[in-house]
Amino acid sequence: MPPAPVFVAPQQYLRSPNGLAKAVAVLLMVVAVADLLAVAAGLNIRLLLGAAQDNDFATYDEAEATLADNLYGTAGALQGVMTLATGIVFIIWFRRVRMNAEVFDPSVQPMSPGWAVGAWFVPVANLVLPRRIAGGIWTASAQTNPDGSWRTVPATTMNLWWGTWVCSLAFSWVTSRQYAGAEETQEIIDAVGLVMASDALDIVAAGLAIHFVRKLTRMQGERAALGVYPLGVQG
Repeated sequence: MPPAPVFVAPQQYLRSPNGLAKAVAVLLMVVAVADLLAVAAGLNIRLLLGAAQDNDFATYDEAEATLADNLYGTAGALQGVMTLATGIVFIIWFRRVRMNAEVFDPSVQPMSPGWAVGAWFVPVANLVLPRRIAGGIWTASAQTNPDGSWRTVPATTMNLWWGTWVCSLAFSWVTSRQYAGAEETQEIIDAVGLVMASDALDIVAAGLAIHFVRKLTRMQGERAALGVYPLGVQG
């Protein structure tokens, strides 16, 4: 029996995620820079308070301390603004690749396309649902063989990104509350140190997110170049 004919989806159903992917990558880099500034500002506060504590605050400079606190607050505000902007563009990109996955293979998608946006806003469940959706996108975007048979691409990149991001989110939640509740000098020094560690973890998460976005975008480009095969087609 001759092989089933190859079905190529109309090109208007596929939209390139390349531009959005580049924007997400740039924004994630800016987030990482903001995190670095926050780490530097936090280190400045720790050194200032540590030196003052060692001298029983004899050399404590109120103006210098106020400046250090303002710099730390500014770095935190920059982190918040850039994280929000990055999140918006990332979700737009995520929806784009999800819609493309619907063309590649809707049968491996665990949730409807609308959840590519909605899943991020469901409390607690947003720690799980986006990863499920990403898994379906990843599977559908895996480059097939020329005869239309399946080719599995290891999901290591996706798993590292998601695991690190969730850990960073949880760690940030804990450390921010510890910092907010710190009153004594040593408590503040310790809390700032934990926030610095959280910022460092966020830098790692941003780097892995860039790798994930680039890899999945490249996978979709390769998949689109081969055309879309109907389910179960073998050469």
